[in-house]
Amino acid sequence: MTSIYALSSGHGKAGVAVIRISGPRTGDVLRRLAGDVPEPRVARLAAIRNPENGEVLDRGLVLWFPAPRSFTGEDMAELHVHGGRAVLEGVLRALSGLPVMRMAEPGEFARRAFANGKLDLTAAEGLADLIDAETEAQRRQALRQADGALRALYEGWRGQLIAASAALEAELDFADEAGVPESVAEAARPVVQALADAIAAHLGDARGGEILRDGFRVVIAGPPNAGKSSLLNALARRDAAIVSAEAGTTRDVIEVRLDLGGYPVILMDTAGIHEAGGEIEREGIRRTLDRMREADLVLWVEDAGALPATGGADDLSGQQRPCIRLANKIDLGASRRLPSTDAIAISAKTGEGLDRLLAALLDAVRGRIGASEGAAITRARHRQGLEAAHAALHDFLSGSPVALELRAEDLRTAATALGRITGRVDVEDILDKIFADFCIGK
Repeated sequence: MTSIYALSSGHGKAGVAVIRISGPRTGDVLRRLAGDVPEPRVARLAAIRNPENGEVLDRGLVLWFPAPRSFTGEDMAELHVHGGRAVLEGVLRALSGLPVMRMAEPGEFARRAFANGKLDLTAAEGLADLIDAETEAQRRQALRQADGALRALYEGWRGQLIAASAALEAELDFADEAGVPESVAEAARPVVQALADAIAAHLGDARGGEILRDGFRVVIAGPPNAGKSSLLNALARRDAAIVSAEAGTTRDVIEVRLDLGGYPVILMDTAGIHEAGGEIEREGIRRTLDRMREADLVLWVEDAGALPATGGADDLSGQQRPCIRLANKIDLGASRRLPSTDAIAISAKTGEGLDRLLAALLDAVRGRIGASEGAAITRARHRQGLEAAHAALHDFLSGSPVALELRAEDLRTAATALGRITGRVDVEDILDKIFADFCIGK
């Protein structure tokens, strides 16, 4: 297998940059660049030289991780050099000039770790999520997954299914003996029922793990000129949206990402909902309604001193999303009233009432995502595999226990579906998609 290299630290000027090397010729490469191979897992200061002419490119730390005790499971090394552009270009150019080396593809280090049994697919995905994590809650979830929380759960279920399936298939040799097939299938039923219940409970998580990974979507909606864009800017603490006294200023959806108490929140400012006259306005309102249908929460904003143009959020048929009502512009006078008794009174201009809004928003996020520290479904492919496994277990439980061959096939199908999640069986078609999302050098 070809040896690979890549810059594993961030691009741009830095105090220290890390260059990774992995593959069977890693030791030879170290000898040519650093003069020798250091003691395993001990940093050694060395002159990094150009193999072509012996010129010193930099002085840095060299680390050596012989197989199989490395991230990739192969011989591996790291060069910790100064992070200036000229240094990096010189070292990377020297590596590219060696015929035994090539630049790594995105995610190739992690893919080699998977191929060598160092990672399963869920841990690899957790590692990618850890790199992309923007909030504390995302970091905790990704770290649990990278440390094998999902693998342990799914492989445990798979092991129980394999054991039950093996018992059924072994009894197929005695299918001619009266009563044996039915008794074996019935003996496996409590195990299968418990697994089906556990998977169903795992699936019934309201997609909290996926929402935490992708972001809790909050749509700011309401009639025109209610102060929706001003509210977005106030929550984002910057001028993300254009604010004007002219109604209908917002035509398209504007998104802003927030870190709310460690949770990722995507705020979306939308066009005001009203009887539109022009084609552009109608398209903006259509996009607003689409976002509301997809949202995890709607912030319905109205002017505290004006009657609702549409009668309020209750009149938006078909939306049926969790909603927090807001009465904005209370800074314009004490006579301004609340459009409904459960509305939170705010002023996007002065900030009054925003603390109550943020508290209510955080409660809504926590209620949807949950505070569980256990393993959580984080991707659609996990959910699809679990649903397939649960369907196969349902077939087992509802099928005839006498048809032992069919019940054994049900268990094999369920075990295979779980195995595809962790990468134990038949996953070639999804490997490219998973590892292509990694950055180069990981």
